[in-house]
Amino acid sequence: MVESAVSEFMDDPNSKSMHRISPIPLDSQSFAAFGDVLEATGKHRIAINEGTTVRFHDLAKIDVEKDGGKPIVNIFRGTPYPFPLTIRMMEKHPFGSQLFMPLEPFEYLVAVAEAKQKVEVEDVVIFACSPKQGVNFRPGVWHHPLLVLSEKQDFLVIDRGGEGINLIEQELAVPIVIDL
Repeated sequence: MVESAVSEFMDDPNSKSMHRISPIPLDSQSFAAFGDVLEATGKHRIAINEGTTVRFHDLAKIDVEKDGGKPIVNIFRGTPYPFPLTIRMMEKHPFGSQLFMPLEPFEYLVAVAEAKQKVEVEDVVIFACSPKQGVNFRPGVWHHPLLVLSEKQDFLVIDRGGEGINLIEQELAVPIVIDL
């Protein structure tokens, strides 16, 4: 399991205990337990279109067909949360993966925890992502909704469409404050 750079509990005089986490840089090795990192690097480069284009091939495992699901392509527009950046819930999609690729030149954060029945505060890892990196969550991986930092930000999203309840949300036992 990957641990964030700083992970500690603190007491807030105005509320119950809070957990603090500092983000770590996103890379494919650190993120492997949660899914795929998409970026225009790596060994799967293919020259196409008479050599005028480089295709970065097979970057993520799209897994959306469970129980008759089908892939759908969306654009999500995220708005920054107020500071101090505080996480109070997580969500997961048990029937399909979910891919996010930023369309704007802004950094963003990803909060994740391994796929299991319930997420605990101590399980959450925060990644700092560059605007040239996308992520693909495996089915059932806990994650927080979009965590954009500075401006409205659009993301191309490949998600699962189809029957069944593919969204489970859970409130955290104590809030997590992200140290930026």
